[in-house]
Amino acid sequence: MNARVATPLPTPTRAEAQAAVRTLILWAGEDPEREGLRDTPSRVTRAYEAFFAGYQEDPDALLATTFEEAGDFDDMVLVRNIRFESHCEHHLVPIIGMVHVAYLPHRRVVGLSKIARVVDVYARRMQIQERLTSQIAQTLHDTLQPRGVAVVVDAQHLCMTTRGVHKPASSTLTQRWLGEFKTDPHLRRDFWQGVESRPATGGSA
Repeated sequence: MNARVATPLPTPTRAEAQAAVRTLILWAGEDPEREGLRDTPSRVTRAYEAFFAGYQEDPDALLATTFEEAGDFDDMVLVRNIRFESHCEHHLVPIIGMVHVAYLPHRRVVGLSKIARVVDVYARRMQIQERLTSQIAQTLHDTLQPRGVAVVVDAQHLCMTTRGVHKPASSTLTQRWLGEFKTDPHLRRDFWQGVESRPATGGSA
């Protein structure tokens, strides 16, 4: 039995999107014609274009260019403290946090900035943290075909800190281990040591 292919939904026009924002302003009890709110539908629409720009980008294409000049380097490459901003798909409020990404190269490496851009592509979509973590790891694994991938996401969810249970000090930690990182506890230990180590600084103490 063939799987059904989802039919793409029609994209609303900019005018329709702005009208929807105006409706929400009315629903909240405000006057969308008030001076301070008159241009808000236009501003919100432009903001959404930035917030959700990840739908227009292909994360696989970002990793298409790799380098084989690394010689026999096959040790862990760790990019830590990649700050990201996303939006919870349940309430459309921000998720803000850090991503730590590591991989074990197999014959080729990728530009470090491309890893941060892959994080941004997936973060600039309506998300849940578990899926965000998995998508970053799986894309690196499938595209680079390394010996292993590790991704850890540590984030605050404003849907939990500013509404609902109102727990402002809480954060959520998710992890995804693939390849050798999944099977080798020593690699995971080295990953955590790298994430938690203090950055080198110049000068005397």
